[in-house]
Amino acid sequence: MSSPATPLPSAVRRVAIVGAGTIGASWAALFLARGLEVVVSDPAADAEPQTRVRVQAAWPVLAELGHVLPGASPDALTFEPDLETALAGVDFVQENGPEREDFKTALFARMDAVLPPHVIVASSSSGLIMSRLQSRCQHASRFVIGHPFNPPHLIPLVEVVGGDQTSADTMDRSIAFYRSMGKYPIRLNKEVPGHIANRLQAALWREAIHLAAENVASVADIDAAVSQGPGLRWALFGPHMTFNLGGGEGGLANFMDHLLGPVQTWWDDLGAPDVTPELQQRLIEGVKAEVGERSIADLVLARDAQLTALLKALQR
Repeated sequence: MSSPATPLPSAVRRVAIVGAGTIGASWAALFLARGLEVVVSDPAADAEPQTRVRVQAAWPVLAELGHVLPGASPDALTFEPDLETALAGVDFVQENGPEREDFKTALFARMDAVLPPHVIVASSSSGLIMSRLQSRCQHASRFVIGHPFNPPHLIPLVEVVGGDQTSADTMDRSIAFYRSMGKYPIRLNKEVPGHIANRLQAALWREAIHLAAENVASVADIDAAVSQGPGLRWALFGPHMTFNLGGGEGGLANFMDHLLGPVQTWWDDLGAPDVTPELQQRLIEGVKAEVGERSIADLVLARDAQLTALLKALQR
């Protein structure tokens, strides 16, 4: 569930989105809905029209969820391909460039050279280590990971983790900012590749691939085993709380007393598949069968509509 939106930190009025694409445009839509001025910078020739289309598409959903503040408008979006020009006068930066360490390290150093020291730069990186990315920056203390889940304008989670040189003030201010946007920020105490949520996703997907490789079930039925089963509970509680409820009145302690042994045997039997080209093709064909005649656009619309309904139900 989203965090209740808190008053906007007074220091943040104008945000730069560096790197458009799906994630950047989604961030832009959310920030605009919360009444911020947003400037997007991306050198791609089609970046501006694509971003504006995505923002307009996200706006009705944001309004339905109650995230659009009075007076907020998608018209507060500006576009500036030149990075240095785009960064002039901004109070916060959300970076969404290619997921390459060398690229982001150079980009951060470039931004660091022109931004006032108090301006936080948050990266949407899904798994890179901030300590490496900030290594060439003079004002490294203001760099932080602010990793959203796709699409950022809908999914509440933001994983906030600093590098070796990130200050406690940067962490606190970043979390306060995301909370003011109606997000649900969580604080990581240490850096790990992939952060938390992607590691959990990767663990589940690895076992799903193993089950498909062993022909335990079809790709579609393995997906259904999640979406029609535990995935519904996971929309409400995480794994620890889920098993706490599974223990009845005795909670997690009772669950461990009675079921930790069997669960341990399942852990011992989990797979580590070798995802060969042949297995990749089997997975691709399995997903094609699951998709049927639906296009990617159809699937995105269905996903977003169902996410919106779910979020509204959780709000109630």
